[in-house]
Formats: sequence, structure tokens, C-alpha cells
Amino acid sequence: MNNATTIQDRQLTITRLLDAPRSLVFKVWTQPEHFSRWLGPKDFTTIGCQMNVQVGGMYRACIRSPEGTDYWMQGIYREIIEPERIVFTFAWEDENSQPKHETLVTVTFEEQGNKTLMTFQQAIFESIESRDSHNTGWSECFDRLATYLTAF
Repeated sequence: MNNATTIQDRQLTITRLLDAPRSLVFKVWTQPEHFSRWLGPKDFTTIGCQMNVQVGGMYRACIRSPEGTDYWMQGIYREIIEPERIVFTFAWEDENSQPKHETLVTVTFEEQGNKTLMTFQQAIFESIESRDSHNTGWSECFDRLATYLTAF
């Protein structure tokens, strides 16, 4: 079996049309009190979330699985263009709070009337399996995000 993959194979793109104005979608991505409410796959809870949303600022968050396992993530904001675009690094932490493999995430927000077309891109994963795992996790996050936005 050939394990070689192309760079394109190790990129993830998810697009969602959200029933909320762009300014609100941007807000819930950039304020910890909102971000922590929808971060994590289905049935996960956010138990910690720190965000310094500015170029060069760091974020760190922890999500807890239904079984009680904690997953810490961290990264640095590379670009913030309100309310259009957020670019940041993403890495899971090891047991010593050190970042593991780092990817780059770009999220864009495009007005579609009173709705927002959100495009999420993350790359470059170590493997197709890692990409697919993130696809599942982020897709469930975005389901939670869509539900959370209905509260406004």
C-alpha cells in the first residue's frame, strides 16, 4: 500500500451558511465567553478558554470529552480583519503543555444578505486520518455554532 499523500490530501475546507449577520458570527469567534459555548465536538464541554485576539496574540483552550478526557489546544493569531477574516495557528498540546504538530487555520466570513457564508480552511495535516478526524470534530463544532447563533 502506498502511504504517500499530496499536500492537497492533507488540507481541510468546510463551508457553512449561517443564519446570522457577519458581525455576530465574527463576534462569537473572537470573544471567549461566546467561543467557549460552541467549541468542541458534540457532547464535549469547554473547561478553559483564554484568547488574546490580536495579531501575535495567543489563545489556549481545553475541551473535555463525555468520558472525561481533556484535550488542550493552543495557537497564535496571525491575521485579524474584522469582520472578514481570522487566521491562526492550531496545535494540540502534549502532556507537558507543549504544542504538537501545528496547522494554519483561515476562517473567512462573507455577507449573504442577513446570513453569513463561513469558509474554514485548515492545513497542512500530518496525515489523511488526522484531517478526517478534524473534519468530524470541526463539523460538529459548527453544528453547535449554528445552534448557538439562534439564541441571539
